[in-house]
Amino acid sequence: MALFVNFLNLIIMLPYRTEIRNSPREQTLKIYLKDISLDQELKNILETIAGVRLVEVQESIGRNRVEENVTVFRKEDISINVLKEKVDTFLDKYFKKVNNELS
Repeated sequence: MALFVNFLNLIIMLPYRTEIRNSPREQTLKIYLKDISLDQELKNILETIAGVRLVEVQESIGRNRVEENVTVFRKEDISINVLKEKVDTFLDKYFKKVNNELS
């Protein structure tokens, strides 16, 4: 089922997709953008969100992924789920504004 969902995301990819990732050291938030030319611009904006410690643009490793992803590292005093909600809300507003400007 997961492969099918990844396949659909590639065909009809939304402007972005976020995932909570677990590593041995810490939880991070991965953002996969349809338009990777926005990676650096969004990195700079995401760094200003409360609860964000660091944002990096990284090469994606694995099949069925865009070439790059934006990785968000959280501050210790914020839940990864709360941070994901904040980032998703910001990205929803950002892409609505971009889409309205293009219309």
